[in-house]
Amino acid sequence: MLSALGLARRLAAGELDAAAVIDLCAAAIAEREAEIGAFAMLDIDAARDGATRAAAALAATPLAGLPVGIKDIIDTADLPTEYGSAVYRGHRPRTDAAVVSMVRRAGGLILGKTVTTEFAFRQAAHTRNPVNPAHTPGGSSSGSAAAVAAGMVPIALGTQTGGSVIRPAAYCGVAGFKPSYKLIPTVGVKCFSWHLDTVGLFAADVADVAFAAAAITGRDLRVDGSAPATPRLALLRDHLWPQASAAMQQAVESAARTAANAGARVEELTPPPILEEAWRAHAIIRDYEACRALAFELDRHRDRLSPVLRDLLDAAAAITPEAYDAARRTTRVARRALAELMDDCDALLTPAAPGAAPHGLASTGSPVFNHLWTLMGSPVVNVPGLTDAKGLPLGVQVIGRFGRDRAALEAARFVEGALAPALGNAVAAR
Repeated sequence: MLSALGLARRLAAGELDAAAVIDLCAAAIAEREAEIGAFAMLDIDAARDGATRAAAALAATPLAGLPVGIKDIIDTADLPTEYGSAVYRGHRPRTDAAVVSMVRRAGGLILGKTVTTEFAFRQAAHTRNPVNPAHTPGGSSSGSAAAVAAGMVPIALGTQTGGSVIRPAAYCGVAGFKPSYKLIPTVGVKCFSWHLDTVGLFAADVADVAFAAAAITGRDLRVDGSAPATPRLALLRDHLWPQASAAMQQAVESAARTAANAGARVEELTPPPILEEAWRAHAIIRDYEACRALAFELDRHRDRLSPVLRDLLDAAAAITPEAYDAARRTTRVARRALAELMDDCDALLTPAAPGAAPHGLASTGSPVFNHLWTLMGSPVVNVPGLTDAKGLPLGVQVIGRFGRDRAALEAARFVEGALAPALGNAVAAR
């Protein structure tokens, strides 16, 4: 993998220039893209030209010319944006999404559009998991997670409506960061559910993803400047815990135990019943809003939608406004209950997915362990570093309090360092 921080430091020291970094990415793409299929569209030459023409200006920016992959659910003016759908084949937006403009202003160079599932829902795409290509990379940000894991880019953008940042990050063994809801604007991102859609990021490790988020947003999110503060953590075994594999349960328990041995205060919390009710409310809110957000596509291009999406939208038409409003009320109550639950801790530890990436490409895996935290709007970080007996990554999900994104990232870095002290910033910038 390519370390965003490591590359940025080498750029600042004059050991590399932006064009040379693009060459590193291009070499990895040439080696693995045919097998992995992480990109829907590439324009390496344009990125290289931009690096050469704007070398001096890029050097003064936070990202200093680092290449970035953009999930193909996010509009780009100079590259097609097809949303993973035949309906939009060849579609060329007139403008960049707000977050793409933020990337460009921060000095990021857009290397290409990464593969997304259809409208960022569950119809599996063709991307393979770089750790083991016989397994899914997850969804819907499959291309972004795979591109980072395969060393094709140091940073990639994704989105999460259910579990589409954290789950693929867990399956591919990279850091994934789903910020607090609305921290990154979704203007110019194809909407599926306006109360849930959240832009997130992928990078090699926690310090890298925090660096990328800080550079793009201009916020104080970096956690690489000093040793992370010792966090107060809570292991959460909610109603979904039995759905986690034995290996995943052991991974989360190991993370909690190792963090405690490293000095963290770790306790176990019992979630209040309202959180289970909110977990069920997620699907009602998502589906009700998707039925409206994709009304044009369903009404005008029904036969070009996948059966899995078409069936969901058809069923969602039966959700009444009263049921939707009740689900929103449940959400508000649950958010207050979650804040009270976390009154004396910095972050929760839970499984990022039921287990390792499933075999085959027919399914992107289950997002059940992610739904609640997307609905709550909480900042969530996938901590990489653990594997199962077959060598497939197992992700530990670190969940912070709403609006306290830096604290969540710092807690995640502490856990990561406790699990694998040698990982830290030592990801090779090859």
